[in-house]
Amino acid sequence: MTVTTDNGNDCGSPASLPCSLHELGPDGTPRVDPVQARDVARWRKVERERLLAERSAFTVEYRTQQALVIAEALDRILAAVPGTTVSVYWPIRAEPDLRPWMHALSQAGMRVALPVALALGQPLVFREWHPHARLARGLWKIPYPADGAQVTPDIVIAPLVGFDGGCYRLGYGGGFFDRTLVTLSPKALAIGVGYASAALRTIYPQPHDVPMDWIVPGSPPPVRRAVPPKT
Repeated sequence: MTVTTDNGNDCGSPASLPCSLHELGPDGTPRVDPVQARDVARWRKVERERLLAERSAFTVEYRTQQALVIAEALDRILAAVPGTTVSVYWPIRAEPDLRPWMHALSQAGMRVALPVALALGQPLVFREWHPHARLARGLWKIPYPADGAQVTPDIVIAPLVGFDGGCYRLGYGGGFFDRTLVTLSPKALAIGVGYASAALRTIYPQPHDVPMDWIVPGSPPPVRRAVPPKT
């Protein structure tokens, strides 16, 4: 699998996976070495803490400028894909703040939603948001539209802590977006957003990890997951 920029130029291939995911167990799912899985989890924890500390040190001015760059890239992507319902997110922990862009989408007639975490280990649900929506607080006190209708988004924008060349996203470790993306029907276009400094050689993808269709990493151009040609 290769990753290309939005102009189609090859920008490298992801690093080799740390385990043989092609080896299947009796039930048809990939075998997972428990020792390897434990080591990956420990590595991710360390990297997650490092990346979170790094971005928390960014100035407000830098984060604001990067949010504008990300919003412009998202506009270009959305202009080229079908879909009228977009799930964004409410920013926490120094994530790029796309709330002004959410307002602009709503004013342009797009249907905007926010993800809601109902419980640990469960997929997210999505509730419609508008600029004057009454907000409630869910898990970790993250706001969501208290009265918004539940919707199924065509496009899901997921904040990331880290990412790699295969468009795999390192999140906070709860697995909410991975768990959700595999259950959405019809399938949503998945876009991970974050800062360019969050780039990693690999996140050591595991069988449960779901790659993004696009990664938008701030100032550098967005990268798109290469789709194998149909045979």
